Amino acid sequence: MKKDLWIGGEYRKPASYMELRNPYNLELLAEIGTADVEDVQSAISAAHQAQTIMAEMPAFERAEILEKVAGSLKQDREECARLIAIEAAKPLKAARAEVDRTIMTYTFAAHEARRIHGETVPMDAAPGGQGRLAFTIREPLGVIAAITPFNFPMNLVAHKVGPAIAAGNSIVLKPASQTPLSAYKIAEYFHSAGLPAGALNVITGSGSKIGDVLLKDERIKMITFTGSPEVGTYIRENSGLKRVTLELGSNSALIVDDGVGLDTVIPRIVNGAFAYQGQVCISIQRIFVHANLFETFVDQFVSETQKLKAGNPLEEDTDISAMITRGDVERTKEWVDEAVNHGAQLRFGGNSEGGIFQPTVLVNVPASEKVSCEEVFAPVVHINTFTEFEEAITLVNDSKFGLQAGIFTNDIHKALRAAKKLEVGGVMINEIPTFRVDQMPYGGVKMSGMGREGIKYAVEEMTELKLISFKTE
Repeated sequence: MKKDLWIGGEYRKPASYMELRNPYNLELLAEIGTADVEDVQSAISAAHQAQTIMAEMPAFERAEILEKVAGSLKQDREECARLIAIEAAKPLKAARAEVDRTIMTYTFAAHEARRIHGETVPMDAAPGGQGRLAFTIREPLGVIAAITPFNFPMNLVAHKVGPAIAAGNSIVLKPASQTPLSAYKIAEYFHSAGLPAGALNVITGSGSKIGDVLLKDERIKMITFTGSPEVGTYIRENSGLKRVTLELGSNSALIVDDGVGLDTVIPRIVNGAFAYQGQVCISIQRIFVHANLFETFVDQFVSETQKLKAGNPLEEDTDISAMITRGDVERTKEWVDEAVNHGAQLRFGGNSEGGIFQPTVLVNVPASEKVSCEEVFAPVVHINTFTEFEEAITLVNDSKFGLQAGIFTNDIHKALRAAKKLEVGGVMINEIPTFRVDQMPYGGVKMSGMGREGIKYAVEEMTELKLISFKTE
């Protein structure tokens, strides 16, 4: 099967193709079009031509298009889940959950399309402002470039495309090279729903080649990117005056305070650490457990981890499957071995078979190790101990990242202290940092990025505020 580029409401043949293989068994899935500079410029031109139509489209029509896409996803739920499973090696039950979330994301986008509004401004609150009526409106930016990662190939696309359409923008979408089929499927749904030709374009190929064209073209008004801090930094430094939203890396931490009932929280924590092979920006990577609970926690955590079943992502009972590339398996093994060689204790896992890396539990890991201070993006977690609560907060904050953090505690005062002092974009109290529902504001501080997603908040990022003032006297 060959998959061409989606430009101007139709498939267009590129000059070349690349192979797309299943990460689990390396089976050839398709040949995917590789965009060159001319293809990218064609996609931008198509989006630029469509932006006037999108800006003038009534809100209810944009909302109805989004609702139709949500309906198509609901109707084809199983097909979409299997598509995610084969191109991303996401276990089928997790893929179904992603499709369900994608439906909700487009549904929320439809809601937000109907309630984009401004506010009145009390001009007479300042001397000289009397005799004036003023209000604000929100207008679409124009053409938005969206660059998405492999780990949520439908829902993270929805978090960029959904609010962009809701706000009346047009989009050029560059999905991850490993997961383009999901993005092309979504383009087909939007086309069937009546989205004007050119309002959504999907181009695949070299990220650096496509990205540089998007950065330099003045018709692009905003870049929204989810991916590595290195690429995000490059985008920020080279995008000029374009608006930029960056959702970057993390090494999310969890505090488990003294007195917490472990039987109820450990299954939840294990899921937060190892779901989708740990390839989630807010996967639990660092766990800090009070010394009084430490050994019991580690024993129960390892016991629960041993219950996870690794295997084919298309099998119903699979919990863990292949990492996205064999290179990531090798890198993960190197990082784990380095930590063990430098004093960490391996309590479970640490090996791989084919593309599957075993869920791995380390304890007493030095803070300087890559599995601690970098984003491992793999099924690897480390568990360290603390005695004083302030020490735990300091350990969590000792990171260049700051996306989300979690804390389990029975002490409301500690919970509120953590909420104030943790240097992250979101604090989850009595919950894992991996928790996310799609209407909430989501984004980080420090090297975890800038700007916020979550449909309402993304719409604000993707619109321009305009003030209108009438002199009435």
